[in-house]
Amino acid sequence: MAPPAKKAGGGKKKEKVFHPNSRKAGQLVRTQLRKSKLAEQAKERSKKQGTQVNIYSFFYHALPPESGELSLEELHYIVKDVWLARHDQELEEEKAARRKGRPKSMREMKLEEQKLRELELYRTGMEVLDLTHPTNVELFRKWDQKEAAYIQQLRFIRISSSAPETVVVSRIGQHPLLKREEELKKQAEAEEQAESMDTDEAPLLLEPPSRFSSTIQTMDGA
Repeated sequence: MAPPAKKAGGGKKKEKVFHPNSRKAGQLVRTQLRKSKLAEQAKERSKKQGTQVNIYSFFYHALPPESGELSLEELHYIVKDVWLARHDQELEEEKAARRKGRPKSMREMKLEEQKLRELELYRTGMEVLDLTHPTNVELFRKWDQKEAAYIQQLRFIRISSSAPETVVVSRIGQHPLLKREEELKKQAEAEEQAESMDTDEAPLLLEPPSRFSSTIQTMDGA
């Protein structure tokens, strides 16, 4: 008996071809576009996280090697004289390399624009890790210098060159230690406020009885 004849094409599965205007083709296009968009978002997110890690690493190494937090004045110094001046040397080299009468290089313009942008941000209010807070600094020192998500659990403040003595807490921190500390602080403030209210409600009890003797005699005489 002769063996059965093989089908043409070696048994390969025939690839489906959809009409460009069909519903299935539209679904495939939308799926591909969504995958491309998600891939691009992941790429941008990774780039952003890398930039954030570099910024946080700078402040991590700006901490004193021994334990302890910074004063507000020291934090301003690091931002103003170290962080904002980090590209000054490169900017001066770009200016020195430029021949007289020649336009600025792209790198020089980019560095100048970046510094102006950061100076304006610092003038109006720049958000930084709170390196003046003991618990926050202790937690920050435990960072592995890789995971940006860990930093998002910490406490942030907003400082500015226009009001260097003013500090605004922008994020209290989601780390359990920081949350517990904040709860205890609010509890202490509530108790203090309650004690103050109790004192205000009964001011007469704090006065000596002799103060009211003349009033009582007048009322008896009436």
